[in-house]
Amino acid sequence: FPWACLRLWQPVLGLGALLTGPMLVFEGAAEVRLEGGSWRCAGRVEVKQQGQWGTVCGGYFWDMNDTAVVCKQLGCGSALQAHKEAHFGSGSGPIWMAGVECDGTESALSECTNTEWIREYCDHRWDAGVTCSGKRPAHSLPLWPGWGKGPGCTLREQRRGTGAADSASAHLLGLKRSGCRRAWGQCQAAQGLQDGTSLNECFLRLGVWETRQPPRAVLMPEEQQEGFVQLVGGDSPCSGRVEIRDGDQWKTICDSDFGPKAATMVCRELQCGTALSVAGAAHFGEGDGPIWDRELQCVGNESFLASCPRGSPRDKSCSHTKDAGVTCTRFRLVNGSTACEGRVEVQVLGTWGKLCASHWDLLDAHVLCRHLDCGFAESIPRPGHFGRATHPFWRDSFHCDGTEGHLGQCPVTALGALCSQENDAAVICSGESDSASLRLVGGGSPCDGRVEIFQNGAWGRVLDDQWDVQEASVVCRQLRCGEAGTAYNPPKPERGTGPVGLRGVRCAGHEANLALCNTSLPESAPAAGVAEDVGVVCWGSRQVRLVNGSGRCAGRVEVYHQGSWGTICDDGWDLLDATVICHQLGCGGAVEVVGSAQFGEGSGQIWLDGVNCSGAEDSLWDCPAGSWGQHDCGHKEDAGVICSEFMALRLENSNNCSGRLQVFYNGTWGSVCSNSMTPKTVLLACKELGCGDEGSLDTQRPSGRTSGPTWLDHVQCGERNSSFWQCPSGPWDPQSCDDLQDETHITCNGNSELPGHQHLPNSCSLSLPSPDREKIRAVGGEDGCSGRVEVWHRGSWGTVCDDSWDMRDAEVACRQLGCGPAVSALHEAAFGMGTGPIWLEQVECRGTEPSLQDCWARPGDSGACRHKEDAAVNCSDPTRGRPTSSRRVSLPIIICIVLGALLCLLLALLAGQLRSARAGRRGGSFPCGTGGRCLPARPGML
Repeated sequence: FPWACLRLWQPVLGLGALLTGPMLVFEGAAEVRLEGGSWRCAGRVEVKQQGQWGTVCGGYFWDMNDTAVVCKQLGCGSALQAHKEAHFGSGSGPIWMAGVECDGTESALSECTNTEWIREYCDHRWDAGVTCSGKRPAHSLPLWPGWGKGPGCTLREQRRGTGAADSASAHLLGLKRSGCRRAWGQCQAAQGLQDGTSLNECFLRLGVWETRQPPRAVLMPEEQQEGFVQLVGGDSPCSGRVEIRDGDQWKTICDSDFGPKAATMVCRELQCGTALSVAGAAHFGEGDGPIWDRELQCVGNESFLASCPRGSPRDKSCSHTKDAGVTCTRFRLVNGSTACEGRVEVQVLGTWGKLCASHWDLLDAHVLCRHLDCGFAESIPRPGHFGRATHPFWRDSFHCDGTEGHLGQCPVTALGALCSQENDAAVICSGESDSASLRLVGGGSPCDGRVEIFQNGAWGRVLDDQWDVQEASVVCRQLRCGEAGTAYNPPKPERGTGPVGLRGVRCAGHEANLALCNTSLPESAPAAGVAEDVGVVCWGSRQVRLVNGSGRCAGRVEVYHQGSWGTICDDGWDLLDATVICHQLGCGGAVEVVGSAQFGEGSGQIWLDGVNCSGAEDSLWDCPAGSWGQHDCGHKEDAGVICSEFMALRLENSNNCSGRLQVFYNGTWGSVCSNSMTPKTVLLACKELGCGDEGSLDTQRPSGRTSGPTWLDHVQCGERNSSFWQCPSGPWDPQSCDDLQDETHITCNGNSELPGHQHLPNSCSLSLPSPDREKIRAVGGEDGCSGRVEVWHRGSWGTVCDDSWDMRDAEVACRQLGCGPAVSALHEAAFGMGTGPIWLEQVECRGTEPSLQDCWARPGDSGACRHKEDAAVNCSDPTRGRPTSSRRVSLPIIICIVLGALLCLLLALLAGQLRSARAGRRGGSFPCGTGGRCLPARPGML
């Protein structure tokens, strides 16, 4: 939502007018919590209403007054920062409050005004967050969620060789001494471990590490730890202005008192990896509190930042214009010949590990190279190119669009990832920024936007008054972005405001980089026109995405071309076209083609029509198609696709928010096995389903063999996971477990309007591609309204399995057949066994759908069904059935029959009259008088 629009409306309507719409009213003070932060007083704001946790919309209205109320309500001191755009990650579930306006005096957030109508313009990209000043524990890892309360126990990273205890050999006796007995006892009881088992073995069982090589650590009682440093004002918890705790105050530090070694210690202390850059001159904004008056004289091998030597109090004063800042990174490149190439490693919970390369692509690599100040990604080497390592590996898959500031801003998944030790991610970047480096900013990809050049240690604008495709070609070539598509001057809102790095560029078009072009025009030289910012759109900027689905691998197909997103017409759209899209997005194969804007109508351009892929192309634009922008379609014909790696959750056989947990993958619903299931896994599943923020694993489960796929096992969500899809697990396997007792059944503490189905778009009901949608028949009965149910798909008739076949399903089949209401839903091939494929199984209709293809179902290719289980129906009112060709009667024949019947009736009446007349002539020539006397007839009597 363009929040700037509200800023424009405010002078016209007045803020009061904006707040006169309907408001969400809370009864009493609504409960508030902070999620996604590194401690209890920083995070995404969530409010509990109607028994369910939901978020607060940030946007234009969220400010320090609102933040102050949240901090006050949570007992977290004063407000330090208001975050507006999902700074701590996007939440899930409802958005309970929007347009919040506090004056700062309220005791609870629910006492502030909030505007109901603004909520419809919000999504979780705008979730509000806060950072408060309250007492902050050291950044450390609780042994087990909720068990560290009371006499707590935390794990702290410790350098080797410092004499600290190795947690790999920490036993119960050591834990007693460390004040960790309670946590260890509960961990031990839950995992069935013996006293002699190490604490890290317990952690390993809980899924924190994926290797038996945990870091060395020292156990410390929690009451001895207190946060000594925090970063404020950055775009993540690992970047910002450095603030040091001194007593009960947070103080900034002067940039002259803060060096690279101190920055390294800060990043290590916060478990944020290594220091990427140190910034001075209040790069992250000026603080407003006291300033620390000492220098941090760290050597770099200290255990904690608080252990660093400190200089004597400074004689000269320092102002907030010199506040120091630092940017840390959890990513590094190792084993390369330069700092800008190598194997990708990521630090998680203080441990460096390799990154799985299963979904690693150039867009992800672009983001990492830019984050490390290494230019752009030139190539992705094969796994093992930079040597092998024995580090643990992280299965996280990043799904970047190339414009993010760092990988932490990209969507992440890990569920079901299959990764070997040899399949490690790597990248070769173009190199550190120098006087010839270029970048494009403000575009929708790394290959379009306004041009900037790096000179004199800073990025500067490029201005020109005759910018054309020759100069643009040099820029695109230098950035490895293909040919130039467009050279343009950005509109005023998109122009830069910083220093000018280059002015008056003249290229021949063949130069290797822009610095080799003629740039000799002095600033004072007269020009033919006004020099303005310049921009380019390279052919390498083209992208594809799926939108309006409930995941990145399903939705309406949109293409980024010439700097704007547009749709594709569904004329000729088929499974081969969809296959190319899915492969290009790293979403596996295509399981369903969707047309007729089933994922909603797009807007703007319709870029392509008549796409005709063979299925082997690397990208959509390698396929034959009409010219870009040429079409005869409307947005009601926008094409969509569902790929095999589209995932969703549901609770099958659910009673509201309780039932068997199933995941949708590869076009099929399958169960989740319960081995190694943690409480955090259940919690995140409930949140994903919109069923509250707590849940329990049901222990009473049936026994016997499973039917259908069991997709996942060993799902082990930990504290670092904020989404069910980020949790490590075993690989996707349709036979992950084979006993019903191993399937996961959970009960959540909330309510869901559509339990089990709300996360699938309408098209995920396995709707068959048009024109096959309405092809259904009843076979083997006396008429077209009873018999074995068969549907037409992929050029042949096939049957429907009777698993879960009931009256609601039969009702839909009867309606689609054009018959009356269903009389019975029949099983076990009641009208004989069919032949050919079994197209559908486990059909689950609500009874109101227009056709079976609009119901929830699974493809019938799992092998679980045989034709002896073919489903059948018996519908009422057979005269309304769909007659076969041998019994079809045309309207002319009906008219003839009616006219023939009328003619026969007329002939019958005439025949009766004739018979009466003939009878009179034979017996009545001479009328008889009374007494039997007959007289001759008089003339004229007859």
